[in-house]
Order: sequence, then structure tokens, then C-alpha cells
Amino acid sequence: MSQAKTQAKQPVNIVNWILDHAMIIIIILMAIYVEIQRPQFFGVASLMNIVNLTAARLPMALGVAGCIILAGTDLSGGRVAGLTAFISAILLQKAGVANRFLEGGSPWFVPFVILLVMLVGACVGMLNGFCMGKFKLHPFIVTLATQLITYGIYLTVSNSKQISSLDPSYTTSFVTKPLFRIGTTAVPVYVLLAIILVALMWLVWNKTTFGKNMFAVGSNEEAARVSGVNVLLTIMCVFMMAGALYGYTGFIEGARIGTSSPSLGLNYESDAISAVVIGGVSFVGGTGKISGVILGVFMMQLIMSGMTFLGISGNVTYIIKGAVILVACILDMRKYRAKK
Repeated sequence: MSQAKTQAKQPVNIVNWILDHAMIIIIILMAIYVEIQRPQFFGVASLMNIVNLTAARLPMALGVAGCIILAGTDLSGGRVAGLTAFISAILLQKAGVANRFLEGGSPWFVPFVILLVMLVGACVGMLNGFCMGKFKLHPFIVTLATQLITYGIYLTVSNSKQISSLDPSYTTSFVTKPLFRIGTTAVPVYVLLAIILVALMWLVWNKTTFGKNMFAVGSNEEAARVSGVNVLLTIMCVFMMAGALYGYTGFIEGARIGTSSPSLGLNYESDAISAVVIGGVSFVGGTGKISGVILGVFMMQLIMSGMTFLGISGNVTYIIKGAVILVACILDMRKYRAKK
């Protein structure tokens, strides 16, 4: 009798496993299809390009993941990255270039600029966290408001100007400088920086009191408060950390692209949210792993690169991204209800 029950449960468990990992399975199948159609897709150059893009987008995803663990979200990330890329670009523009945004002077010290833009991002995050924790406002509303405010500040200050002619200390001698090459493909410094960042975030999430408090607040805010957790401070710190990572992302993107324009950062937050949910960070809060975030970002870049290889219109990518978010959220809710 017990043996029959075990055999009956086994197919159910397999089905549940497939449904729990359905998004990743679908993406892998899509990648295999792309490889069949375009055999160079799994080539060294293509895969290394995906790794490089994953490293560039990973910091923002790590920031958004913390917000989602709190059962919230953050829509301001892309515009914060755009603003901080602009700040980095104007401070690290070549001296003496025609129509220099900041007349006179010379490029600033690069490490100082990194700290500055991370501080700018942290300030936006602090505003987000304070409004949510203190006034119990919904994360969607708060971060939508700060998204618009941040973008408005950027457009007003920059007058929608593109900033280019950047100093080599920014674009070639630091974060984008090749560490080594695999074949003809360079692996830039920001890949190493992403690995270091992942290690630091893993320690914060798993080995610190702050990390434990973050998961406790995300799982049950009231229970965490009763247990002595400072909920307001935890929420503020999570969003400040996220904002600092958005600022760092802006610096990296400005260096990688070699310019700052009003479109930089557009929809970065939606890409990050998609990647995080694919990686198993639950919108119901209190669940998520660093390894899942990395996998999710890699899978998201796999999709984007695959569509490029197939020659699919950039307009269609919005449909794909929207579908990914919708399906991932449905699967996430199914998993949550199954646990309950």
C-alpha cells in the first residue's frame, strides 16, 4: 500500500519540479532552438559577450532582489542608473574638449566618482525606504514617483544633452580595460568587479544580522517587529543598498557604452525584475538566493542575445520581456500557493 502511494507521488513531484523550473526550462529550449538556427550562438565569442553583459547588469539585479525579498519592488533603478551615468560622464569628460559640459578643469579622480554616484543612488534609495517604512506607502507608488523625479532632474540639468568625449581613465583604463582574452573576446575588469560584488552580497545576505533581518521583514513584517527587528531601519538600508548598486550600474554602463544619453537606463529595472523572478526570488517576500539572481540575469541576457541572433525586431523584445515577467509571476504565485 505504502509502495503504491510512493509511486503515485513520484510523478506529481516530477511535474511540480518541472513547473517550479518552467521558466528556466523554456529559456534553455529557446537557446537550443537559436543554436540550431544560428550555430555560432554557443560559440566562445557569443557566450563571452553574454557573460560580459551579465556582469554589467548584475549589480542592478542584486539591488532589486533585496527590495523584492521585502515583498516590494523598485521602479526607480533604471533612471537612477541614467542619472549617475550622466554625473560620471560630466565629471570624467576630457579636459579641453569642445562644448565640454563643465567648462574648464580636468577629469575627476575615478574612485571618488564611483563613491559619489553610489552615494547619489543611496540617497534616492533612502527616500524610497523612508516613505515606505515610515508612511506605509506601497513600493510601486513610491518608486514610480522617485523614478519620475529622478528622470526629471536628469533632463532638467542635462537639457537632454548627450555627453561623450570621455576621458580614457573612465572608458578604457579602468572598468572596461581587458583583464585577459578568451580567443578574440576580451574579458573586462567589470567582470572581476561583479564577482567581488557577488561575494560581498552573499556575505551580507547570509552571514550578517542585517541579512537575517531583511529576510525576516520580507517573510512577516509584524512578526519581525515583535522579535525586536528595527523594521524602518531595515527597509531603509535595503533600499539604500539597492540605490548604491544602481549608481554603480550607471557608472559601469557609461564606461561600457562610452557616452551618456537620455535613453541610458530605460527599462533597466524591468530587465532586472524579470531576471530576479526567473532566478527564484519570490514577490511574496522572504525568499531568494544570490545564485538564483546570477542565474536569472544570465538567462535574461541569453534571451536578449538569442533574439539578436535571430534578427528579431527590437520592438518585439518588449513583448518578450513582458511575457517573461507575467509567466514568471504566475509560476511564482503557483509555487507560493502550493507551499501554503
